[in-house]
This record gives sequence, structure tokens and C-alpha cells, in this order.
Amino acid sequence: MFFRFHHLVLSLLNFTDAMYPTMTKKFKRHLITSALPYANGPLHIGHLAGVYIPSDIYTRYLRQKGEDVISVCGSDEHGVPITLKARQEGVSPQSIVDRYHAMNKEAFEKLRIAFDIYARTTSPVHFETASGIFKTLYDKGNFIEKTTEQYYDEETGQFLADRYITGTCPHCGYEKAYGDQCEQCGSSLSPTELINPKSAVSGNTPVLKKTRHWYLPLNEYEPFLRDWILEGHKEWKPNVYGQCKSWLDQGLQPRAVSRDLDWGVPVPVSGAEGKVLYVWFDAPIGYISATKELTPEWEKYWKDPETRMIHFIGKDNIVFHCIIFPAMLKAEGSYILPDNVPANEFLNLEGDKISTSRNWAVWLHEYLEEFPGKEDVLRYVLCANAPETKDNDFTWKDFQAKNNNELVAVLGNFVNRALVLTTKHFEGKVPERGVLGDYDEEVLSALTDIRKRVSASLDQFRFREALHEAMNMARLGNKYLSDTEPWSVIKTDKERVGTILNISLQITANLSILLEPFLPFTTEKIRKFIGFPSHEWLLIGTKELLKPGHPVSRPDYLFEKIGDEVIEKQVDKLLRSKQENNRQTGNLETVKPEITYDDFAKLDIRIGTILAAEKVPKTKKLLKLQIDTGLDKRTVVSGIAEYFTPEEIIGRQVSILVNLAPRKIRGMESQGMILMAEDSEGKLYFVTPGEKVPEGIMVK
Repeated sequence: MFFRFHHLVLSLLNFTDAMYPTMTKKFKRHLITSALPYANGPLHIGHLAGVYIPSDIYTRYLRQKGEDVISVCGSDEHGVPITLKARQEGVSPQSIVDRYHAMNKEAFEKLRIAFDIYARTTSPVHFETASGIFKTLYDKGNFIEKTTEQYYDEETGQFLADRYITGTCPHCGYEKAYGDQCEQCGSSLSPTELINPKSAVSGNTPVLKKTRHWYLPLNEYEPFLRDWILEGHKEWKPNVYGQCKSWLDQGLQPRAVSRDLDWGVPVPVSGAEGKVLYVWFDAPIGYISATKELTPEWEKYWKDPETRMIHFIGKDNIVFHCIIFPAMLKAEGSYILPDNVPANEFLNLEGDKISTSRNWAVWLHEYLEEFPGKEDVLRYVLCANAPETKDNDFTWKDFQAKNNNELVAVLGNFVNRALVLTTKHFEGKVPERGVLGDYDEEVLSALTDIRKRVSASLDQFRFREALHEAMNMARLGNKYLSDTEPWSVIKTDKERVGTILNISLQITANLSILLEPFLPFTTEKIRKFIGFPSHEWLLIGTKELLKPGHPVSRPDYLFEKIGDEVIEKQVDKLLRSKQENNRQTGNLETVKPEITYDDFAKLDIRIGTILAAEKVPKTKKLLKLQIDTGLDKRTVVSGIAEYFTPEEIIGRQVSILVNLAPRKIRGMESQGMILMAEDSEGKLYFVTPGEKVPEGIMVK
């Protein structure tokens, strides 16, 4: 048994300390910042997976280790998206930011995201701080003034921000492109590239008019940034380091820090009426103003080199946090710079890009209402699927599988078994530990090993890896109980069972500490079950956290299984959202030219069943299908391989056009065509009967 378990431990902990370089400098304190979400809409799972779950895990981990750490965040309440939202709803920008600041703050609190403060960029402290930093740079001569031409709406008497200009995309012909981006083809644009530009305010054609603005000459900071990033921070994640290098290799250009708007922090110099600080300059200063609001000792977190500042952001904010904000701080001269910026990639949803405008998202406030008590399930799934190195995908089926097969079957099962057996056979008290065998010693030693590996992963911002390693402790406990079988041994050797359950309860206590950064709701429950208040990180691996005689209680279930009907409801909700968006935006294809009934009657469409399927070699799109049409069994070559695997479609009923003339495809004769529905995103769906029907039935 010892050798069998020893092999398991080696397979679970197949890492070496050499894989994890440790920090060479010990910092006195830590400042954690999380990207300020725009207060023009609710939070969704993409925000959580990209920024706020990793930030929360890391902050909790540092607190468990007794580090001096503060975590700051808040609402980004300026910028054109907010003014656009206000104009669409016919309300003031302030009413928009008030609504969504309150909504998002409450949602973060319900998910127990561990911010020390959730501030606002409309606060007086922020206005004062942002204005002060601008004025310092202005007085030092760090800005350059430039006069450029910008689109102007003569009817409303205002300069137009990029998002206030619409027109035809020069690349794809989409007629509703914005002045900064085409949402149809994804191309980045400038307003002057649009064909037939229109003001989104009045609908009139705007004119170009001269306007004066202040610019931060980023090109002057390029040598410093090259040395600081490319030479000084090679340990940064490859996606962050690579994007920074790309920007620097292209050469930096001066960037405007002001714009013509009536919503934002006013530019604090004479002659700047009607101009505000550009949101990219304004927003990151929100970290500083939030810290000022939090503590009168804010300067030690921002100006002491013994502080380690870490920005948690998504990949769309890398340039602002790694190049522009550091250049601002360097120009000011008295602030520290970030030590690391562990940016994540994007999370997709059911194979499609999350889109707030298309309502293709899982909204946090709705999840909290529809899944009460399952906050940790969402935290677990989003960490396990975190897009750390590449874009990743959230699906409701995977959400269900991770809950049922990992949280319920592994973690919940182990804790429940350990506590139920203790309350049943030892009156709810930790039993005495007898003589330990090699197997027992190996289990106890593994606890410290796991803690070290989880720490190493967290120190390197490898949160998915850290969570997997932490769950290995629960897997360890399950295997230990399964191998030792205390429910059977109790009949002949109660003392041995006491030892087994003592060790199982030590594992339970260790889990209540180890998993706290990831699953704070669950670990709080476990600590209540075992009467163990502490969650100090360095206690993990201590061989006797719970003393003999210590009382424990019979547990409630930590997790419950999620049924298919719950998941189907969420998938249907998304599909209805997509259908409604298609209806509202007119993304459905226009009706084709009229045909007669006689034309339609020529089509012989039957219901068939796919008997076999295989990929066509050296192609990405083609599958070779064998279909029982009821008339015969025939081969059809279909371009659906990008959406369906051969295994998942065998046995599926399809609609097939059986009297289509055969044609050669890749040397194979295709004898018909299956009918598919295609949405505006190009995704394919089978056209099938609602229930199983005999092959050969005609579709009329």
C-alpha cells in the first residue's frame, strides 16, 4: 500500500522547486490594484475571470501570510461610453454612474471580492488628485500643446468624440461603424476614415474644425520604458511582455491627455474651458485617489520603494498600465512603478465572444439571484478556466461538470465522509492518533508539499495551477479514506479507525486554510463544522491542527449537484438573447427572391440518420457522413467540421436534400446535402425533427 500511495503522491505533485523562481527582494508591503470597471453597465463573467477573481485570490493569499497588503478598486465613471448611455436613456451621466456603481459594488460584496475600498472617479478626492497630477506635469513642462482638426457638430455646437461619429466602414462596408472601431469586422479606425460620417448626436454631417489639446510625449520616455520593461521585467507574463515590446518596437507617439467634452475632470489650466482630462489619463489615477480615501498613510503605499505594486488587468489594458501610466508616474517623479502586471486574456462564452451590446454574457448580478448559495461554484469554475495564457471558453455544461464531478464528488465528498464517520463512531470528537504507519506518515508529509507548491504557483500568478494543486489535497484525502476503508475496519480495530479519522480531520483543517483564497464561503463552512477559527497560511502541513477530543459537528453538504434542467434554462436564456439581438439589429439575412410552389415542390427533403462520420484528411471544414435516408444509405460530404466532431453527431437525425445532383468533393462523390441553420455569427445548427421519427419521412 505504501508504494502504491507513494506513486500517487509523485503523480499529483509532479513539479520541482526549480520550476518556480522566487522573488529575490522582500517587500514591506503590497498594493494590489484591480482595473476600474466602467460604470455604464453590470459586471459579467469575463470581467471576473480576467481581473477580479485572480486579484481576490492573490490578495487573500497575502493576507493569510500576514503581509501588509491593501487592495483598491472602484468605478471608472468618466469617458464617452457613459455619456452615450446617458444620451440613449435620456438621463444625466451622473444618474448612470450612480446606478451602476451601486449595482457593481453590491455584486462584488456578495461575491466577497476582498477590496479594502471600492471608490469612484467622480469623488472630490479623485478630482483633486487627478487635477493635481496634471498640474504638476503641466508646470514641469512635461506636456506639449498641439492644434489639430477634429469633427464638430455645427447644430449642437460641440466637438465629437470618436464614439459620437458613425459611418460606413471602409474595410467591410458596415454602415454603423464607430469613429474608433467597426464592431462588424473588428477593424480599428479613425473618424476621418469613415465613409459618409454622421454625428450620433444630431444625425448631421460633421465638419472638421481646429481644436487645441495637451499631449504626453511618450516618445521621450521610450528609452526609459525599454530599459525598465524589456531589461528589468523579463519575468512578466509572455502576453504582457510581448505586447509591450510590440508597442515599443513600433515607436511611441505623443498621446492626447485632454479632449472636448463636458463630462469628466476639467483641465485645470486657463484657456481650457470645455475640455476635460482624457479618461485614459484620468482613470489610473483613480488607484491613487482610492488609496487616499482609504488611509491617511496612502503615501507609504505609493511613494515608498519598499512597497510592491501589482496591477490586475485584462489584456486590453496592458498598454495603459505598462507604458502610459508608468510614463505619467515617471514624469511626476515621486511615485513608485508597478512591479508586475499579470494581465489575462479574454474569456469567451459558449464559443462566442462576450458582448455587452449583444447581451451575450452571464451577468454577475443575475447569477447571484439565480444561483443563491453557489458563489463559490462560480469562483471555482472561473479560476479553473481562467484565460491566463490564451483566450478560454466558459460553457454551462462545463460549469455543471466541474460542480458535480469536482466540488461535489471530490471536495464535498471527502469532508462529508470524514465528519460523518467521526460523529458516528467517536461522538463527534477528534479521536486519538495511534501508531502511524508509512502510509499515514506519507499522507501527513504530503500536506506541507502541497502547500509549498500552491504557494509557488500563486507567487507566479498561476492561479489555475494553484487551484488544481489545492484540490489535490482533497483528492489525497479521498484516496486515503478509500484505501484504508475505516467503515470496514471499525468492525475489528476501532483504534486504527481513530488514527485514520484523526489524519482525515487534519486534512480537512488544512483544506479549510489552503482553499480559503479560492473558496471563501466553503472554507468558512468547513471551519464552522470543525470548530477551527484560524486560516493562517503557514499552519498548513502542521501535523496536529486539531487536538484529540476537539469537538466537530455533523456537516451539511458543502455543494449540491446541478441538474440538466438548470443548465438547459441558462443555455435557452442565451439563445433567446441572441435571437432578440438579431431581431433588433436586423442581423438576419434579407428574404431571397420569390419562387413559385412548383419550384419548391422540386425539392425532395427527407429525414435521415447519421450512421458514421469522419474527418476528411487535410481539410479543416469537411466531414464525410454515412446517412440512412430511408431510401438507401449514402455518402454526403458536409462542411461542418469546425462546429461538430464526428463522435457527437453519430445517431443524430438530419434533414437531407436527396435529389440534389451528386458532385465530386475532394475525390469523393457527395450524394445530397444536409440542411443547416446559420446565425449572424456563422454558427451552424442542425435542422431536425423535435422527436425521433422513421427515416425517409418527407419534409414538406
